[in-house]
Amino acid sequence: MSGTQWFDPEAGQDQSQALLERVREAISRAEPLRIVGGGSKSFLGRPMDDALPVLDISGHRGIVSYDPTELILTARAGTPLSELNATLERGGQMLACEPPAFGENATVGGMVAAGLSGPRRPWSGSVRDFVLGVRMVSGLGTLLRFGGEVMKNVAGYDVSRLLVGSQGCLGLITEVSFKVLPKPRCSVSVALDLSLDQALQHLSEWGTQPLPITAACHDGERLRLRFEGNEGSVRSARERIGGEQMPGTWWADLREQQLPFFDTRNDARSLWRLSVPVWAPPLSLPGEQLVDWGGAQRWLRSDAPTQEIRALAESVGGHATCFSPGHVEQPFHPLSPAMLRLHRSLKARMDPKGVFNPGRMYPEF
Repeated sequence: MSGTQWFDPEAGQDQSQALLERVREAISRAEPLRIVGGGSKSFLGRPMDDALPVLDISGHRGIVSYDPTELILTARAGTPLSELNATLERGGQMLACEPPAFGENATVGGMVAAGLSGPRRPWSGSVRDFVLGVRMVSGLGTLLRFGGEVMKNVAGYDVSRLLVGSQGCLGLITEVSFKVLPKPRCSVSVALDLSLDQALQHLSEWGTQPLPITAACHDGERLRLRFEGNEGSVRSARERIGGEQMPGTWWADLREQQLPFFDTRNDARSLWRLSVPVWAPPLSLPGEQLVDWGGAQRWLRSDAPTQEIRALAESVGGHATCFSPGHVEQPFHPLSPAMLRLHRSLKARMDPKGVFNPGRMYPEF
């Protein structure tokens, strides 16, 4: 596939204008809105008041343009993530951050607002690293455009990336432009019988060497690795590291939390995501752990007190987020006073009437 592939660049204008008018109406009434796309990640963050009026963006959908030669795709916020991935698949390309969907209804806007990345994140980058630009409706009732559709865009503030992971609290994303990458020519996954201590030690050593590792996870029993690249480099790494070959689909199950570790049907313990430096040692906490991102992301199933979990994450320079809805009052890690002032200031400037998803991240905004 070559050249720019245009889809329907004009088709979403009416819907975009309708969203703008709805926001302006809410601003005039100082009426908070609950932004909803596919709802696949509604369990993240603090629960929103069901009585709040819903601003549904799922109808504002469609891929605006796709240029495989320039590695750029632009899509509206309500576009199903599955549609975006299918389009890239036909072009032999991908979103290298491997964002999870958590359901068939996942949308592009929800993916950006959640800011979650999959197993390839330490080697390729996060969602934020692949966002080139956005269009949004601001809390002042204006349509704004930040960034662009080019690889190098450094003028002004990088508001487009600021919106990644904002949970919809800073504005209504209507359109996003992404950098995409070619799919690897060869991919092989292996499992090695190593303890967590041994695995972290090996990963630290391998991290300084030119190995084509694009995923590394210790599931509590074995270290699982994915090698990707050209056939020669993958074959060389496979011969050097060894291990038992395993299905490559395991990584999709990890990304989508479909592994037995994430099954909540017979496990009432909270699910925690600990983001820590890659050099952090094994963390001693009651429960079960699954260590992803080569050590930088620790999933924890535990009934340990919230403060104990967060204190341990902080002790190694990290933070902890609860992924089990209703288990804790504040799912996201509490902010320091300085960071809280910064977040409040951003919210006040971008959404002065508090229209967008109030309280979704923190009760203060």
